[in-house]
Amino acid sequence: MAQTTAASPQQNKMGVMPIGKLLLSMGLPMVLSMLVQALYNIVDSVFVAKVSEAALTSVSMAFPIQNFMIASVSGMGVGVNALLSRSLGEGNTEEANRAANNGIFLSFMTMIIFILFGIFGSRAFFAFQTSNEAIIKMGAMYVRICCIGSFGCFGQIIFERLLQATGQAHLSMITQMTGAIINIILDPIMIFGLLGCPEMGIAGAALATVIGQIVACVTGLLLNIFHNKALTISPRYRPNGRIIGEIYRVGIPSIAMQSIGSIMNMAMNMILMGFTSTATAVFGVYYKLQSFAIMPVIGLSNAMIPIIAFNYGARKKKRITDAIKISMIAAQIFLVIVAAVFLIVPGALLKIFSASDNMLSMGIPALRTMGLTFFICGICICAGSVFQALGNAVYSLIVSVMRQLVVLIPVAWLMSLTGNLELVWLSFPFAEVMSLIVSLFFLRRIFKKKISPLSEASAE
Repeated sequence: MAQTTAASPQQNKMGVMPIGKLLLSMGLPMVLSMLVQALYNIVDSVFVAKVSEAALTSVSMAFPIQNFMIASVSGMGVGVNALLSRSLGEGNTEEANRAANNGIFLSFMTMIIFILFGIFGSRAFFAFQTSNEAIIKMGAMYVRICCIGSFGCFGQIIFERLLQATGQAHLSMITQMTGAIINIILDPIMIFGLLGCPEMGIAGAALATVIGQIVACVTGLLLNIFHNKALTISPRYRPNGRIIGEIYRVGIPSIAMQSIGSIMNMAMNMILMGFTSTATAVFGVYYKLQSFAIMPVIGLSNAMIPIIAFNYGARKKKRITDAIKISMIAAQIFLVIVAAVFLIVPGALLKIFSASDNMLSMGIPALRTMGLTFFICGICICAGSVFQALGNAVYSLIVSVMRQLVVLIPVAWLMSLTGNLELVWLSFPFAEVMSLIVSLFFLRRIFKKKISPLSEASAE
């Protein structure tokens, strides 16, 4: 009874607070923490670029593995959050606790796979993409360290998701900011050998990231134990096949959807290496900048997931539709501003990464072309969160496959056959248009099948 009573303030907040205020209260801390979180990769690349362009290229080529790690636990976290929020919406605290504790178990089991890959597969991963020995050596070292120390990454993300799902977004922000700030401080110290620390180059960048993630993991665990009154983390909640099945029913499509980004990134690196390693470095810079730019929108859409899932469980139709509309409008306004920055000052963005004259001449038109995607991608991101919140994550998977594998990579490869690098960059806005069309189709379908049938009388 005590647990159910503790959860009731969160239930009232999710089901009663005005949607705009609720999205702001939950989304703003997530947006701020996501921005700080995005600095992990940005800061690593900024400092690594000062070592050499080859070092920057190796970190860029390592991104698919890092992204795959994040996808594995984040996608599973989507399944945990959907089940957890729906259970809280139905007043079933015990089911919510089972979801949370099984999510923690699954995240650390998945970690073992990446530790083994870091030990045995990191060099082969780079050798498959390039014959440049310097890039292979530096990249393999970077990935090996990140994978072996990945328990910090996996723990940090799952504990953050539990805080977010129960409306404790401000505590999630503390976790993310703690890890990111430590990484930012340690990066120059460990890369360049400051304050008595040995100069470690690219290995220092990896170690700084791992240490930051480990501290964030411990912080997240403590915050959940002592401050998240909606959940109980305890060894008495043992692995449960039914719960695991429920988590992965929603989580596997999300994992696959996010992992597709790793496949796309690796394929693009191989296409661009056919031109020059500088083209791969340009793409790496764009991807880091793009990841940073869309983090606020991802934070907002993550805030939307538990709100929609809770109110779907409570059968409150108007709150669901209001959350979708407000989120999409806010996301798209922000990303139009981002698009303007990419179009107006691409050179300034590249200079953050110590770009050479050759990299500037290649990168300025690239960033302007790829930056066009921001004009429409906000709607696609928010639509994906709607699909996940309502248990139709497979729609998100289909959209992602269409965009990145069916359209983007084939079009980029065909354009590369012309020998004109600038045509390759055009594949990005083309793929985004296709993604928008498919997203709107599925959004209309889910409204008709799941949202419209809800009783208007239960809205408010």
